[in-house]
Parts: sequence; structure tokens; C-alpha cells
Amino acid sequence: MATQTLDAKGLNCPMPILNAKKAIKKLNVGDTLEILATDPGAVKDFESFCNATGNSLLEWDETDSVFRFVIEKV
Repeated sequence: MATQTLDAKGLNCPMPILNAKKAIKKLNVGDTLEILATDPGAVKDFESFCNATGNSLLEWDETDSVFRFVIEKV
């Protein structure tokens, strides 16, 4: 289970990433952030975000047009 969940459904780029960046800053190393988003561009955005920040994208999936990402703060 994620340490924190961020509901970014209905938001378009770059808001899901910006909100996730703020939320991750508040987490401790090893904590996880679950993000729920509806923007199809979020898949590439969160992959790039994790590559750029060094955080780990543990998993992502899509159900009923809602993308779910789990990122671990490292």
C-alpha cells in the first residue's frame, strides 16, 4: 500500500507532474506515492520524471482510462 495517494484525475500536463513533485518532497526516502491520472501523456511524463529525479517508478497500470502510478522516493 502506498504511503500517500495523489488524485490528479482531470488534470492535464504539467499539473500531475507538478503536484507529484510537491507531494514527493514531503515524503521520506523509501516512502511511496500513488498517483491517479487521466491524462494519457502521463505515462511518458512519469517515466521521464523518474529518470530525471532518480526516483523509482515501481509500477503503473491503466483501468477504465485511469492511469495509476506508484513511485518510490529514493
